[in-house]
Amino acid sequence: MSEVKFRELRNAPPMVVNFAKAVLRANVKPGNNPTLPEVGLRLNDVGLDAKHLAAYRKVCGFAADGKLPVTYPHMHAFPLHMALILENDFPFPAMGLVHVRNSITQYRPIAEREQLNIKCYLGNLTKVDKGYEFSIFTSISTGGERVWESESVNFFRSGGGSKGKKKEAPKPEPATDTVEWKVPGDIGRRYGAVSGDRNPIHLYPLSAKLFGFKRQIAHGMWSKARCLAELQSQLPAEAFSVDVQFKLPMFVPATVKFENKPTDGGSDFRLLAKDGIKPHLAGQIRTLGE
Repeated sequence: MSEVKFRELRNAPPMVVNFAKAVLRANVKPGNNPTLPEVGLRLNDVGLDAKHLAAYRKVCGFAADGKLPVTYPHMHAFPLHMALILENDFPFPAMGLVHVRNSITQYRPIAEREQLNIKCYLGNLTKVDKGYEFSIFTSISTGGERVWESESVNFFRSGGGSKGKKKEAPKPEPATDTVEWKVPGDIGRRYGAVSGDRNPIHLYPLSAKLFGFKRQIAHGMWSKARCLAELQSQLPAEAFSVDVQFKLPMFVPATVKFENKPTDGGSDFRLLAKDGIKPHLAGQIRTLGE
């Protein structure tokens, strides 16, 4: 991929407009040799909306501490993500994408009053079994200092794939020391109201069934945020990364189990179904070396 050409934005793209465009592009086909547009978006001087931050903390479970929750910058980047995948030459329909992995690196805590400069672009398009994966990269700076980065890996299913014998996945170990949560059926609507991500699969049983789900499912980024809210007091003060792999969808309402195991330089955590075995999410927190 050649050098990305960035466009400057004056304001974040309205999510209502983004979803309208997503509906209009629902029948986009990738063709035999899809490529990603070599374009990026920049939005500078993004300031704090105290009410929005408070609403985000409430729906995800973070305590107010004068710093932005580690997942909160994603709220400002997501409208730019949507705008990128709605570019005229983007090869996949937005409605057909599945968020499969997310990695965040926070280089230092971000104070509530800092203004953010946000940069997003596409990359790493790869043919995988049964479809394609690609990344949306985000870099956030303040006062010329890089403070936060992320990579969101998305999957588009296009059929085909290997015809060989399917490899058996290793059986997950049952959880041993967990915290149990009750996840309400309206969590998708509540998180969607804050994030702007009102994908129908997260809202109501009927709207989710239109896309092949038996009922609505929780947002992956809500699940990641809820796990990190549980670990808020244990997160490193120095630079660290937190990677998650989204596993089985969480149909809500649900009872789930959260497990955390400290490791050298961080911790490994999982979000599991009520049986303590079926995984919804697996994550790793690691401090960054010098």
